[in-house]
Amino acid sequence: QYTRVWIPDPDEVWRSAEIVKDYKEGDKSLQLKLEDETLYEYRLDLQGNELPLLCNPDILVRENDLTALSYLHEPAVLHNLKVRFLESNFVYTYCGIVLVAINPYEELPIYEEDAIYAYSGQNMGDMDPHIFAVAEEAYKQMARDEKNQSIIVSGESGAGKTVSAKYAMRFFTTVGGSASKTNIEAKVLASNPIMEAIGNARTTRNDNSSRFGKYIEIGFDKRYHIIGANMRTYLLEKSRVVFQAEHERNYHIFYQLCASSSLPEFKDLGLTCAEDFFYISQGGDTSISGVDDADDFEKTRHAFTLLGVKESHQMTIFRIIAAILHLGNLEIQVERGSEACSLSSEDEHLKNFCGLLGVELSQMQHWLCNRKLVTTAETYVKNMSLHQVVNAMNALAKHIYAQLFNWIVQHINKALHTTVKQHSFIGVLDIYGFETFEVNSFEQFCINYANEKLQQQFNLHVFKLEQEEYMKEGIPWTLIDFYDNQPCIDLIEAKLGILDLLDEECKVPRGTDQNWAQKLYDRHGSSQHFQKPRMSNTSFIILHFADKVEYQSEGFLEKNRDTVYEEQISILKASKYPMVADLFHEEKGAVPVTPVGKGTSKISVRSARPAIKAANKEHKKTVGHQFRNSLHLLMETLNATTPHYVRCIKPNDEKLPFKFDPKRAVQQLRACGVLETVRISAAGFPSRWSYHDFLKRYRVLMKKTDLAKNDKKQICKTLLEDLIKDPDKFQFGHTKIFFRAGQVAYLEKLRADKFRAAIIMIEKTVRGWLQRVKYQRLRQATVVLQRYTRG
Repeated sequence: QYTRVWIPDPDEVWRSAEIVKDYKEGDKSLQLKLEDETLYEYRLDLQGNELPLLCNPDILVRENDLTALSYLHEPAVLHNLKVRFLESNFVYTYCGIVLVAINPYEELPIYEEDAIYAYSGQNMGDMDPHIFAVAEEAYKQMARDEKNQSIIVSGESGAGKTVSAKYAMRFFTTVGGSASKTNIEAKVLASNPIMEAIGNARTTRNDNSSRFGKYIEIGFDKRYHIIGANMRTYLLEKSRVVFQAEHERNYHIFYQLCASSSLPEFKDLGLTCAEDFFYISQGGDTSISGVDDADDFEKTRHAFTLLGVKESHQMTIFRIIAAILHLGNLEIQVERGSEACSLSSEDEHLKNFCGLLGVELSQMQHWLCNRKLVTTAETYVKNMSLHQVVNAMNALAKHIYAQLFNWIVQHINKALHTTVKQHSFIGVLDIYGFETFEVNSFEQFCINYANEKLQQQFNLHVFKLEQEEYMKEGIPWTLIDFYDNQPCIDLIEAKLGILDLLDEECKVPRGTDQNWAQKLYDRHGSSQHFQKPRMSNTSFIILHFADKVEYQSEGFLEKNRDTVYEEQISILKASKYPMVADLFHEEKGAVPVTPVGKGTSKISVRSARPAIKAANKEHKKTVGHQFRNSLHLLMETLNATTPHYVRCIKPNDEKLPFKFDPKRAVQQLRACGVLETVRISAAGFPSRWSYHDFLKRYRVLMKKTDLAKNDKKQICKTLLEDLIKDPDKFQFGHTKIFFRAGQVAYLEKLRADKFRAAIIMIEKTVRGWLQRVKYQRLRQATVVLQRYTRG
């Protein structure tokens, strides 16, 4: 049997090969045989003194916990996930405390109510890995330790985060069914279709991509029955309201409303098909195959009703959404010989916009094209150029949508609020993972900053758990070095970091994106996590934990300021519809809108009426500033709970069922911290066996005299001291034996050798016996023949 190793491969990332000729110190290459039987000479890097990574023994392939692998490294993790996914169709695998979930892109029969009850009450390692096992663990720990829990679901767009979060919530609503008849479980689940309608959209990667992050706290009473829930949202991508890239859509609710525009109650909205409206047709295709927008709209309306949103309020919500569509279709006329713009009072879309929002047409017509400038001496009105008018209109549309989004979240929270005292909660965080595109702007910067913070929290937690396990087993803990991304976080959020310099540039009267980029080069040019691209004076590179990302500075200032003209807001505040007016009265506790892919609306029912002054001050805060604050709040909440991690992986970009692209998988494994968990484990004693299991597996290596003893611990000690000469390679804990990387594979080899020797001995004896029997029969026959012949 030859030793098997992993070698890098441009298509498969890693491929396995057998060493066919013994390696001697100083050899410049290894003679290998690949899986297709071809011979291959692998050049060694003699300077780096690096030999290829070793394969795990076959017994460990398909292992349902990656940390049980003897050789813990990237190719072993990738191979194990691939074999489980493709050959056994297992979508879930543990990696220590992390559940790795690979999106199968087809419905699997593993989420029925029977499955929920099968996992309820079980220990995490007793059954196959599953999202229900993680949910059960969180539920059990909440009851046992009396401590709040969090399930943190992350992954890139299309990896299955929202679905995973929904299954976790379904588990809690089933096992923690409320004792009262408040129907609270149905309400918690009804919030999903509403949030998907107003916060999800089709992107090139995913037909139902959540364009915001959410943290849902499910509250329990003393008997651990559900009593209510509360949701905080983060990073609504507002830019989508006015712009979509090719093959993408705006938020689903716009298309649902257009698909239902022929209903009698919507006649007044002035809507036609989606292709007629600029704000929702820029991506080209306005439909999604297999999705019936009109049918989904019925579900959205039903969910609103279930959550107690009055019919009149529902109609106002739909009026506001229709008004945004009309705003995007206004025809701006540029006057000859000047830059001044105007709108015709006969414009049907302007009439519809003003009528639906209940505001004065002449006022809106004037202030959409002019702005008020206040100097110390006087106040005067200035015409805006076409570019400024379009920008102001887009900013207004984004602001209206964000305020409506916040209002809906607030009402969902009211419906889920309870007067019963909450004893504990389990939070489910569904937030988009690390992102890098061809063009990366302010949105990606905020998302990656959030992921940088979450990754740090994750590393520290994994590290702490590892330390506790060692302490519990009485094994000396020598500090294992692990990657700490604090320097990268400091680069972004510390004093005079990227966010501070951005806020400073926003205050400068003539601040530009380019000046800001220049300040970044001057200030952070020497930082190890910051680089200036060779070919550009306006972009910058940050070395995140997952990858290098180049950000284009263009648009950062505009998105960070997120300005909306006060005159336009004043007109909306004077709307004849109370709900529309309320949306724009900051003092009502509406959370300042947070921008594109950004800030948070931390909406809680308690903070319904902050002081007016505070609200106005808050209104002046930049998006980056609000986002930083909301992120700190989130981290405080997560740090006060026991976290459980689900990492969703997208196996291919074509959304094909059970197809595994190793390149894409490895990118995501690097980005989501799975390999970091593996590295922290591998740095110490990654393989752990209980004395009982060890004895059962390796008793063949023991002497008969040793086996006669009663003390299992002593038998294992004697054996290991015999077999592994280096005492640093293993440690004896109170209940387990800890092994350094590679030791289990070595023991497996010894066991296989012992079995081989025994098999050879048995074969030899059996063959000898068979030959002897054959010979005796032959001899006997010969004697009989001879006797007769002689006779």
